Amino acid sequence: MDHHFRAFSFVDRITSVAGGAPICGEYFIPSTLASFAPSLAAEAVGQLAAWAAMAKMDFARRPVAGLAGEIEMLHPIRPGQRLELTAELDTVEADAAAYGGSVLVDGLEVIRLRHCVGPMLAVADFDDPAALRARYAVLCNGGAPPGSFGGLPAFPLERTGGEAGLRVTATLHVPTQADFFADHFPRRPVFPGTLLMNACLELAALLAQELAAPAGGGAWALRGVADVKLRAFTPPGEVLEIEAQLNQLSPDTVTVNVAIRKGRRIVGGARVRLTPEERA
Repeated sequence: MDHHFRAFSFVDRITSVAGGAPICGEYFIPSTLASFAPSLAAEAVGQLAAWAAMAKMDFARRPVAGLAGEIEMLHPIRPGQRLELTAELDTVEADAAAYGGSVLVDGLEVIRLRHCVGPMLAVADFDDPAALRARYAVLCNGGAPPGSFGGLPAFPLERTGGEAGLRVTATLHVPTQADFFADHFPRRPVFPGTLLMNACLELAALLAQELAAPAGGGAWALRGVADVKLRAFTPPGEVLEIEAQLNQLSPDTVTVNVAIRKGRRIVGGARVRLTPEERA
């Protein structure tokens, strides 16, 4: 099976891409999936912005993951839902694209992205420009058939140390082979930055489980990630070390600083925010 535009593509249709106006699109989460991570919904907004940026640059250059000022997780996302995607391009230059956006489900905002910046690199280094141009035409003219995404393999974190409630370290083994590498990207396989951030969220949630429960009971729930920085590409087969460290604890908020390293080199980092889970 050709996994290009299937294994890590989260825009089924582009409904509006008028110059100077928000770019709008949609993605149908297959109902056959067991779950759909909020990071993938954020990825969908980034991909929508990337399509518009590539079209503006005539598919000569494309943005890749770099910086995100803030990603808010406002409500849960479930398989079977239709994601209404909106992206706003603030600037598109030869060296970088700046954008923000949101995801709605049935008119309710579930994900919000602010102050994102992606370095612009040569499209031909990552993918076939002609294939991307043809795919863009499909998305803008009726869209692609939904339901092609079959899910992702597990990326278990191997805990390696820490201090309960203060710090936790873990190893992430990036697979040497996976279907999504054929989609991200065909000419230069790269472990998606959103999957790195998802691993950071998982480790921050693990640390939060070791904290005292919020006042009133319940548990700490992931609400957002800020100051996201990805400094280098992660190829297949890399072994990364991730560290989550408690930054601040108050009755209604936990913040955790997360750093990703390859040896002594920092690959990326972020600040994760958790608040008490909503109770029925």
